[in-house]
Amino acid sequence: MNRVSFDNVVQHFRLIRERPDTLRETFARIFRNHSRYHSFDALKGVSFEVTDGEIVGLVGPNGSGKSTILKIIAGVYRPTAGVVRINGKVAGLIELGAGFHSDLTGRENILLNGLLLGLSKREIRSREQQILDFAELGEFIDSPVKQYSSGMFMRLGFAVATEVDPDILLIDEILAVGDASFQQKCMGRIDEFRQRRKTIILVSHDLTTVRRLCQRVLLIQNGRIRADGTPAEVLDSYEELHQPIGI
Repeated sequence: MNRVSFDNVVQHFRLIRERPDTLRETFARIFRNHSRYHSFDALKGVSFEVTDGEIVGLVGPNGSGKSTILKIIAGVYRPTAGVVRINGKVAGLIELGAGFHSDLTGRENILLNGLLLGLSKREIRSREQQILDFAELGEFIDSPVKQYSSGMFMRLGFAVATEVDPDILLIDEILAVGDASFQQKCMGRIDEFRQRRKTIILVSHDLTTVRRLCQRVLLIQNGRIRADGTPAEVLDSYEELHQPIGI
């Protein structure tokens, strides 16, 4: 069964070149017919499938389109063209603080995130203690999350995303902000997911992590898939072509 399917997907953005600082600059741009915007295709006809139980790594230079793919899977972006099919419940660790309300406490954000991920209040309450135990935030769980460090955000986000038991887990470089002991704890949870044949799509700076966890790797460059194969095939060629490596 395919959990994720992309068929010739295009993601188009309009980016602001620069904002005029004065009224004079604004009129000057109008008379010169100088557009404030330029077009950018983050994805250019991307097609791939991820089957049930696969763990797939996405690698490539910064700005290549890796995070855009995850955000489309998570429903953050609607693709400009092409067809995307998602089969199952998705939980994502895509950006620090994504899905959190800064003025709410950690405990209140557990409820908010759980509801956004499709759980009932009763289901969330039944899993709350497991989330608290995994996150290890202590008394900070009842403080507004705007006071959290990046590591605390990651702890809470990972605990919620994995405790809601998704069919598809998305991870975008976020594990790099945690301390070594908590990173090891997260790796243990990911190993549990792997044993239970959950689908995981991972973007990571750490190619050692990609080699260890992933069964398959996609190399993304300039909005296109340049390689699709085993970690040994794709990462070895990527390391040869890109020194130093930037993901």
